[in-house]
Amino acid sequence: MQASGLALERHMLLLELEAPFRKRDVQLARRRMAKRWHPDVAPPGKQMEHERHLKAINEAADRLEHLAETSRGGKVTASAVKVSAAAARRAREEAGRQAYEAEQRARERAAQSAEHDPFGSRVPDHSVVHRYARCTSYPEWGVGTVRGIYFTEERSDEQATIGGTPVAAGGGQWARVSFSHGIRTVPAGSLQFVDFSKPDPAGERVERFMTAAQRAMAEGEYALAAQRLVYARDAEPRNVAVLRLMTLAFWQAGNLEAAARSARDWARLDGRRPAPHRFVARIYEDVGAIDLAEEAAQRAAERGPSDASTWERLGRLRLRLGDREGALIALERALAAGPTLEGLLDLALVRSLLGELGGALSACEQATGLAPDSAEAWCRYAHALARSDRVGDCIAACERALELREDAEVAELLARASELESRVLPAA
Repeated sequence: MQASGLALERHMLLLELEAPFRKRDVQLARRRMAKRWHPDVAPPGKQMEHERHLKAINEAADRLEHLAETSRGGKVTASAVKVSAAAARRAREEAGRQAYEAEQRARERAAQSAEHDPFGSRVPDHSVVHRYARCTSYPEWGVGTVRGIYFTEERSDEQATIGGTPVAAGGGQWARVSFSHGIRTVPAGSLQFVDFSKPDPAGERVERFMTAAQRAMAEGEYALAAQRLVYARDAEPRNVAVLRLMTLAFWQAGNLEAAARSARDWARLDGRRPAPHRFVARIYEDVGAIDLAEEAAQRAAERGPSDASTWERLGRLRLRLGDREGALIALERALAAGPTLEGLLDLALVRSLLGELGGALSACEQATGLAPDSAEAWCRYAHALARSDRVGDCIAACERALELREDAEVAELLARASELESRVLPAA
């Protein structure tokens, strides 16, 4: 008989024995401990305790003697004891982990049963003619088997729920349905009974999942909406509306790779419009693929030349790629399509980088005229004026910027400009 690692350590502790040891060492330890724990030498009233302890010592000695006899060379080494004890500890830890996980699964099943199957032990109040049905609120559950219809009693607590669905104050009619993932209790009015003798048209599946996805997006559950839209896409792979909504759902859910795939599929089917290419450009920009984003933004600008925001995005992407001339062309097209504050400031930046001080000043001045209460526009205008000889205009722009917002750089620029103006001699 072979002792486990932890039992081996306990036996050695009982005999006050340390590894390495042989059979002779075990025999000597048995005799030594027998003299100490024999019932004849026990204090009054301790005979039974000594007898039990001596019995445990003899059992431990028998096991250790057998282990020493079966060991290589008749000797149990310290490393063998350590390895056996470590293996036994790992086995106990694994057994404890499995028991804990089994207990957690049992608790989860009980909690789910309490939440989704409150009528499990109750006789149905009403039988059903149609056995198979879908839940229109959760079409991804598929087709389930209706177990029965139940009625809740009238109650005053309007906040009570069954399966996460609020119960009205006057009770309600509920259906207990067995789906592939478990039994769920849903409002009977949300069921759509299935007739397997008739095929399920793809258009109905698309409408069913699209409606459920829009409801999920309205509640902020974008990942669930994307999952439902995948089912709609599988029903009609060339449905542009499904691909557009699925792109938005994946993007809002943070799944940029899936959003990019959906946007590319959308662009293949509806590539003549600028909208899919705009989405592709934004998603690629979020991913960090600026070169691909620039290509998509260029396609969007070519298909929607009157959209100033598309040209502005193209200009910013080209600027990030270091293409200043291309960025200037795109931002000038945006200015022609319709000036915006952000577009003018980007145009001023590009012209400044190209060394066109006059163009940068003109763009900043247009930005202040377009948004006279924009602190950013006045700050940029003041910095542009500081590079010219228009000291008075620079001081006025700094003062206006500081009226709108405190800025340490603008305050320092104002001080330098004021000092420079004091050095200039007045004209004769």
